[in-house]
Amino acid sequence: MARESGAYEGASRRQPVREPAARTYARALPVVPVRARGLTIEGADGRRYLDCVSGGGTLALGHNHPVVLEAIRAVLDSGAPLHVMDLTTPVEDAFVTELLRTLPPELAGHARVRFCPTGTDPVASAVSLVRAATGRSRVITVADEPFPDGLFPRDGEAGQEPPAGLLLEPVRSEAGVFPAADALVRHLRARTAEQAVPLVVDETGTGVGRTGAYWAFEHSGVTPDVLILAKAIGGSLPLAAVVHHEDLGETGEPGDSDGAGAAGRPASPPAGGPGASGTGAFRGNQLALAAGAATLAHVREHRLAEHAAALGGRMLTRLRALAAEFACLGDVRGRGLMAGIELTAPDGTPGTPGTAARLAAAVRRECLRRGLIVDVTGPGANVVRLLPPLIVTEEQMSAVLDRLADAVRAVDRHRPDGTAAIRAGHGPR
Repeated sequence: MARESGAYEGASRRQPVREPAARTYARALPVVPVRARGLTIEGADGRRYLDCVSGGGTLALGHNHPVVLEAIRAVLDSGAPLHVMDLTTPVEDAFVTELLRTLPPELAGHARVRFCPTGTDPVASAVSLVRAATGRSRVITVADEPFPDGLFPRDGEAGQEPPAGLLLEPVRSEAGVFPAADALVRHLRARTAEQAVPLVVDETGTGVGRTGAYWAFEHSGVTPDVLILAKAIGGSLPLAAVVHHEDLGETGEPGDSDGAGAAGRPASPPAGGPGASGTGAFRGNQLALAAGAATLAHVREHRLAEHAAALGGRMLTRLRALAAEFACLGDVRGRGLMAGIELTAPDGTPGTPGTAARLAAAVRRECLRRGLIVDVTGPGANVVRLLPPLIVTEEQMSAVLDRLADAVRAVDRHRPDGTAAIRAGHGPR
């Protein structure tokens, strides 16, 4: 333990001079993990923490789940190549088969799957795809409600042509956990269908059971034309893919900015069917495909999406009760096992710049002291986010919410800005 503690101190000193000051939860939470299992992380200092960040939603099954480790070991022990590009392997075939099994029949029966590197590459791939398929360039991102119908001109109406695609996040998690209303999603699906505009749904942070349905678009009963998949589909390892309806064709090479090859000609179509390629050298990692297939199957077989819906509903109910108790807590938003708790200014309004962010940071610090790791997100850095893994139990969730409530009480008693504590019902709200 002394050796690990020394490594903790050395790593903490070295990180600021070796890495840029990008926003990461490791930067704000000085924990050096040495062991992890399920919801629990053990630091080099010997302390244990409940991890409600889950790698930003990457760890659907938590840390080091046995089925994931078994899948990885099977590839390592088989002697198979660890990385190939665009060559069909048994591991890739198993992943694609399991992925298609989770999709609605109307998409799965006509789907093409393109692997691509992680990060922003799957989004760029999807954009390139719809631009090439429609011959148009404008792609609209849904960020606000209500959505302006004027962006979809009807036949015969004056104005610009329809867009090449409509990009929708079922829950805008990084923006502060804002679920899109099901009625809005259905309306947008109807409008895009009328105008032959591909509907692109970004399931990067919402897929694989996170929101209480296997894919978040299922809540609204619609079927998109294109899916952007990443994070949880890799079972804790980097993996991303774009799934699209075959009607969009095979033209354009995902990743090109405009879907065109040399001299503006359409790029050569990728070879293969469901395993058709994207771009980038690291899109064929066999360990990620194996871990991903094991994760997809485990979530499906053990009905973890239903578990997320039930337990997540109780989590949101308790968080809203907590928000009613403290005026420093504002809106509580979320779906399934994805929740955001907005911190507000001392007078109960979100309008004071910086104050709410300091309160959120204080809540995060107090959570850490109590052995709970939470995230802070949103453009104002004032939303505490909970992303527990789908395997979280009732007992563990109770412990998470107890520690969070205790942290909020501590912050409410000792505000970082020096103002007096204000309880809901005893001051302005």
